[in-house]
Amino acid sequence: MRKSVARYFPIFVLPTLIAFTLFFVIPFLMGIGLSFTKFTTVTNAKWVGFENYIKAFTFDKEFVHALGFTSLFTLVSMITVNVFAFSLALILTRKLNGTTFFRSVFFLPNLIGGIVLGYIWNLMINGVLSYFGVDITFKTEYGFWGLVILTNWQLIGYMMVIYIAGLQNVPDELLEAAKIDGASAFATLIKVKIPIVMPSITICMFLTLANTFKMFDQNLALTAGAPENTTEMLALNIYNTFYGRTGWQGVGQAKAVVFFLIVVALAFLQLKLTTRKEVEQ
Repeated sequence: MRKSVARYFPIFVLPTLIAFTLFFVIPFLMGIGLSFTKFTTVTNAKWVGFENYIKAFTFDKEFVHALGFTSLFTLVSMITVNVFAFSLALILTRKLNGTTFFRSVFFLPNLIGGIVLGYIWNLMINGVLSYFGVDITFKTEYGFWGLVILTNWQLIGYMMVIYIAGLQNVPDELLEAAKIDGASAFATLIKVKIPIVMPSITICMFLTLANTFKMFDQNLALTAGAPENTTEMLALNIYNTFYGRTGWQGVGQAKAVVFFLIVVALAFLQLKLTTRKEVEQ
């Protein structure tokens, strides 16, 4: 078996490896190089060193604001999405009538595209706010909580399914033993269920982090037009810099590199913290 795998491994892996190198690795490295240049096209790039990075953080207040706005939004969304998703999973793993139907209903929003969701929630939220003579772009707080609501509505069902899979793997023997020992429902949750579903928690936290920090289309559809771009998140800010500001393509590329490094750093930090917690438990 091992000889067969070793023999045919290059045949199956090589095409994918070539495609990955051509369409991801090479453009990614070119993008890093272009972040140190001033250009309008890749053929007229001129080396400027760290000028683009300095310009992004010192002369572009919108980028710094977008970084803070995105970080706060990600933190709030990670907490709310996972708390609600785990709570729903606990309810829907009980022996209740109609649990399969409700699982499907809660999961359905995840199948709708981000642009569509953004416009739908824009109409609904503005419909409510119109009674007060304002819309979602009236205050930064309106856009912020609108994005949080949209994100929760979209992701809770998806994370719920992952939590349900983890909770269903909790051995009945452990639950029975905890019940016999007189453990309360809360103690059973903390001491038995959560440690066992920690891999599911790690996955859901990572997916929520990735989806919220990189959000683009929902942000564009829901809060576009806010004064001074106060509800603009990082991905949208990078897009607007690159395609909407003449001569700032290099700065936009530098922002993209910073964006990538932040996502990688957060992912490794989150993975390290959750892994340490699993070991301690």
